[in-house]
Amino acid sequence: MSDRTVPASSDGTAPAELAERALAAATGPCVVLVSTSSEANLRWAASTLTTNGLTSSSETTVVAVHGGDRVGVVTRAGVGPQDVAALVADAEAAARSAQPAEDAAPLVEGDAQDGFAAPPGEVEAADLSVLAGRLGTAFESARNGAHELFGYAEQSVRTTYLATSTGIRRRYEQPTAMVQLNAKSHGRTRSAWAGGAATALDQVDVGAMVGELVQRLGWQARSIELGAGRYDTVLPPSAVADLMLYAYFSSDARSAHEGRSVFGRPGGGTRVGERLTSAPVSLRSDPAAPGLDAAPVVLTGSSSDSASVFDNGLPIGPASWIDRGTLTALPTTRHTAALAGLPFTPAADNLLVDVAGGRGGALDLVRDLDDGLLLTCLWYIREVDPQTLLLTGLTRDGVYRVQGGEVTGAVTNFRFNESPVHMLARVDGAGAPERTLAREFGEYLPRTSAPALLVRGFNFSSVSQAS
Repeated sequence: MSDRTVPASSDGTAPAELAERALAAATGPCVVLVSTSSEANLRWAASTLTTNGLTSSSETTVVAVHGGDRVGVVTRAGVGPQDVAALVADAEAAARSAQPAEDAAPLVEGDAQDGFAAPPGEVEAADLSVLAGRLGTAFESARNGAHELFGYAEQSVRTTYLATSTGIRRRYEQPTAMVQLNAKSHGRTRSAWAGGAATALDQVDVGAMVGELVQRLGWQARSIELGAGRYDTVLPPSAVADLMLYAYFSSDARSAHEGRSVFGRPGGGTRVGERLTSAPVSLRSDPAAPGLDAAPVVLTGSSSDSASVFDNGLPIGPASWIDRGTLTALPTTRHTAALAGLPFTPAADNLLVDVAGGRGGALDLVRDLDDGLLLTCLWYIREVDPQTLLLTGLTRDGVYRVQGGEVTGAVTNFRFNESPVHMLARVDGAGAPERTLAREFGEYLPRTSAPALLVRGFNFSSVSQAS
């Protein structure tokens, strides 16, 4: 089954042309962002392909500035040439009636990038063909084995055009591919999950994922009774990515400076320069990281503690957030950098986690663990206390008992209560970083690299009946 969705107002007008028309219609300072998205997806159940589809969409955002410090922002989908003047007029009207913006600053000046007017990236059905072939092989093997395969895959490309009344013209194309794969035993009493992220679907090794899942289903053949408590635990890269992404999303400098986050000092100020852990853990972002490339300039249609519409077009460079255990920087806008007394360090749309000396993977850490647990992934993660970044959530699709360096069976799912920042002080082993997909937050930021971690005394607060 196949379907294709195209925005109703699509008329073939180039996004760069729409941006130029919007600027021409503006009567004052203005920022225009035109974004297009093209996606191909594939679904399967019970080891059989079920649906595939192609979708595309577009949206245009106009940021109008009045009097230097009043901002009006209007975003609409499927904008055509006939809609541009009204869109700009509505944004300018909103700006005239707005209160002064606290992050007000002069719009960034710049020039036109070569290739700004190039057409947006597109995904085609053929981009699914390599993955579909690999899945076919995996399905045949599953029918001859003792498991069924379920899952979803997508390949997308988002192209963003930034044009400003101060001369900036920038175009950025962001390709992304994700695969989520579940294996279930016949009878569906056992379930295992694996996920992968890449730039294109043909880079995903489905065979390796299936092999890992079959091994985990085998471990689940033996069930071991175990209650809640603190256990030495091996977290695979996916689980590490989920926890570190939550820390990254919560690390803006303003919240820290005002004492509203774990990165702030009691009484005010940030903890930048403070050692968070003796373990040589590092977190960084870099728009130019190979395979994890992200936009090298600020592209935002709204202001928040983490972004400012006035910063559109400013370059994003590599940033070290935690360097071998020491907090070295926090994401800032020009406004929040001045508030917190920190350098301007905009957040990039990727995250790389590393531990000096780490090697191997999760199973290598298992071999060094005498008594503990091995997780698969985390989900339903929620914040309990922002000032300590205490999180709660559930384990999913397999928690395994480790004894004498070997997996000896499966235990129940648990609810956990942990702070990813405080947890860093109990890291006692690490694998090598690898490209991974966070189960919970990978949809929001799929460009992550993380190692498996051995964490002493990970807190499983109660037994969960979730399956």
